[in-house]
Amino acid sequence: MEEEEAGKKKKSKGLATVFSVFTKRRKKKGKPSLAETEGESESSLQPPAQLPTVEELKADLERGRLEAARPLLALELELQEAAAAGRASEEELVRRQSKVEALYALLRDQVLGQLRRPLEAEPERLRQALAVLAEQERQDHAAAAAAAGPPGCPGLATTRPRGWLQLWRDGVAQAAAERLSRRPAADAEGRTEAERTFLHMGRTMKEDLEAVVERLKPLFPADIRVVATYAESYHAEFASQLAALTQFELCPRDTYMLLLWVQNLYPNDILNSPKLAPELQGVRLGTLLPPTQIRLLEATFLSNEVASVRELTARALELESNRWTNDEAPQRLDGHCHSELAIDIIQIISQGRAKAESITLDLGAQIKPLLLEELARFLRSYQRAFDGFLERCRQLRNYRANVIANINNCLPFRTSLEQQWQTPPDLRSSLLRPLNELKSHGFDTLLQSLFGDLKPLFKRFTQTRWAAPQQTLEEIVSAVAERMPEFSELQDCFREELLEAVHLHLVKEYIARLCKRRLVLQTAEQQQQLAGHVQANAQLIQQFCTQNGSPATWLHDALPRLAEIIRLQDPSAIKIEVASYATSYPDFSKGHLSAILTIKGNLSSSDAKSIRSILDINTGAHEPSKALFSLIKVGYLSLYTDLLRRAWRSCGTTPCWARQTSTSVTAPRGPSGCPAFFCRFCPGLAEELAPEPLELEQLRPDDPSCGAGALGGSSVDESGACTP
Repeated sequence: MEEEEAGKKKKSKGLATVFSVFTKRRKKKGKPSLAETEGESESSLQPPAQLPTVEELKADLERGRLEAARPLLALELELQEAAAAGRASEEELVRRQSKVEALYALLRDQVLGQLRRPLEAEPERLRQALAVLAEQERQDHAAAAAAAGPPGCPGLATTRPRGWLQLWRDGVAQAAAERLSRRPAADAEGRTEAERTFLHMGRTMKEDLEAVVERLKPLFPADIRVVATYAESYHAEFASQLAALTQFELCPRDTYMLLLWVQNLYPNDILNSPKLAPELQGVRLGTLLPPTQIRLLEATFLSNEVASVRELTARALELESNRWTNDEAPQRLDGHCHSELAIDIIQIISQGRAKAESITLDLGAQIKPLLLEELARFLRSYQRAFDGFLERCRQLRNYRANVIANINNCLPFRTSLEQQWQTPPDLRSSLLRPLNELKSHGFDTLLQSLFGDLKPLFKRFTQTRWAAPQQTLEEIVSAVAERMPEFSELQDCFREELLEAVHLHLVKEYIARLCKRRLVLQTAEQQQQLAGHVQANAQLIQQFCTQNGSPATWLHDALPRLAEIIRLQDPSAIKIEVASYATSYPDFSKGHLSAILTIKGNLSSSDAKSIRSILDINTGAHEPSKALFSLIKVGYLSLYTDLLRRAWRSCGTTPCWARQTSTSVTAPRGPSGCPAFFCRFCPGLAEELAPEPLELEQLRPDDPSCGAGALGGSSVDESGACTP
């Protein structure tokens, strides 16, 4: 009686008792593994006293009750036991097995249906589906192990392994394909179709994987590797779509975007995002495209980018040069003439480099020399266009303003090369050479009229035989000061450079007048007087130029130390000063020294020769210096005085500067006489005796009768006569 009551209690519990494992909540903390789930399922597998009928199981499964999985498994095991024991005919076994497999088909659809859209399923339903999946995987393993042993269950078809876990993985792959292949909607930002596709796939993959990590990973057994499964499926679909895309000819924009996703955004912003990186550490996904294909795409990108930079820079230069020739006034910015050309070019070049670096730093390193080559090409074209403008457009109203604007353009170019590109000094010097030429030609243009106005004033030094050098120089300085406002729209650094050019011109022209060989001073007092004038003039030049911003401190000693050479009387002291001077100004040559020594009329030829020989001594390697004396042309006939003297003697005459008279000396004329301008009538001999065409004003008077001119002696006048 007690046994019947116990049996009734068991029967009344029905499926709820059998499938309690699916409905009870887990009390363990942490996530169960597949083995734990299998162990729990195995321990709870206790065959009920009476299994539900096939019709009851079918009804439960059609209603989505996953609790029916356990009695279905028991029904399968019972069938296997019957087959093994031979308790049923083969026909009966086939009939019963077909019903069991039909029920498994219903169960499979229910389980995989829940797992196909796990984010939409209730957590409890998802746990039940996972428990069924885990149990089926365990049964597959058990069947595989049994298949290796002696044959069993005669009369039954082999139905395991059913491979539901693989079916689930296939479902994940299918879901990934559906999610990533959806056509993205058009946007208002003007993206290409490929760009929209990349953005859609990347955003979808990242959001879906983050949802898997946050919501599914806590529910799935660890052995199922849910995060890795989803990541591998999405990765494979992403790679498949990119591979299909590369079969078509891509425009430069899409090539860049493809590389950007493959090399940067996908590995860094998706796989290495803060939420996904820890979960994907052990997952080997690889690259979206094969390395060889990536290299080909990178080569295409580099070629496209160089071509684009070349086209854009050429277009920018064309537009800018059209503004010059159309006489458009440049912009004014902070009181300076301004052009946007340099900014545009730097932006074009920098964007090309930034695009490459946004893909990989290695690609950025590859494109750098290519872009610098394009920049060099552009700068050469820029210089040629500017030189053409200087030559053809002098009459335009905004000519000088545009010249200044283009000189100012050199500053951002130079700053970019020095600070942003960090090129080696030799390469930077090569790149800056066209800019330096452009700036130099611009300075020449701006200063041409000023220097032209100064030329007659400098000539006054020799025309008046240095009668009033201070007054003459003051007029020169005043003329320069009047023109200074014309250069106010230059950038400060270029205004300083231009002032240095003015400073150099003043010193150079002053020295050139001293080297004209038209002034011979016989006494120490006369030479000291001239040295004093030179010192005072040097101070005035230095003071004016420094106050106006000239940084040319290297010119400060040029005139004062020449004055010291003129002042000194002791040949040994002169030698020391000359040697020191040549160290400071390495381009100070024998020709220049001879011209200065010409002023010292009381200096013998032997002393002059001895002093000149000081320049033959190698004082060691000099630091690269700026040009001063190399800009001043002088004659060299004084080095051939003896030859000339012999030549004149052969003609039976005496040169004018070798005779003393109280009046002007003119050369004798006659068929057998030789005129004073010997070299003019003997061009062949003149070419033999001197390397350059010579003028009488370049001759060094050796005769003491040629005195100091306006300073108390005499000089050779413009006509070639020696006047007291």
